[in-house]
Amino acid sequence: MGSFFDNFHLSWRDLLDIAAVTFVFYQALLLVRGTRAATVLHGFLLILVVYYLSDLFGLNTLHWLLTNFLGSIFLVIIILFQADIRKGLSSVGTRGFFRARRREEVSEAALDAIVLAVFQMARSRTGALIVFERLVPLGDYVQRGVELMARPSRELLGTIFFPDTPLHDGAVIIQGDTVAAAGCILPLIAGVPLDASLGTRHRAALGITEETDALAVVVSEERGVVSVAEGGKLISPVDELTLKNMLWNLTAKRP
Repeated sequence: MGSFFDNFHLSWRDLLDIAAVTFVFYQALLLVRGTRAATVLHGFLLILVVYYLSDLFGLNTLHWLLTNFLGSIFLVIIILFQADIRKGLSSVGTRGFFRARRREEVSEAALDAIVLAVFQMARSRTGALIVFERLVPLGDYVQRGVELMARPSRELLGTIFFPDTPLHDGAVIIQGDTVAAAGCILPLIAGVPLDASLGTRHRAALGITEETDALAVVVSEERGVVSVAEGGKLISPVDELTLKNMLWNLTAKRP
């Protein structure tokens, strides 16, 4: 035992290497915590256990199959986790490792106008989808819509989402104190069972908040209910005070 420790030496480079790998794994676990990727990782761990046991007990055919499967594990991970990898890289890029991005403040007057418009549309059962940009830029989605660069108001939002107008089917994206664009096409969430009463707007809200850190507000034209999507999860219904507090906490007085 003594000879083992006599030959066991760690240089400062070894310690730095161990610390770097530990940090990367820790950050990766934080990124997948609470997501679908976490359940997939549990499946991979089970496969590794079966792989080890198949070798231990001489199950040659099963061991051969798992060996070939694990040989292409990196390609499988990229295919299965492409959305999570993209979101993780976006999150890393916005944490200030390479640049500091100051978020624009949203005035209380703008929030009041938005909340008033949302619940006015809910009472009239006018469908709407409003997305609030946070740290991850939504410029790609803005470019796919009609750029407005206007101050938010009850009249403007009501006009955009008025039935049968050219822009009412898309999403409005708000950047800071500005309605950046309307009629924006967003990614739909897939593979997640939703209530039959939830339509395309809700799927789009969940899709954009799953891929980015944005917050999305949805007005259901069938039920007249206001919902909020964040992190790929839907909160429904919400009242006026709750919505204003959520928007204020997430978009106003930002560092």
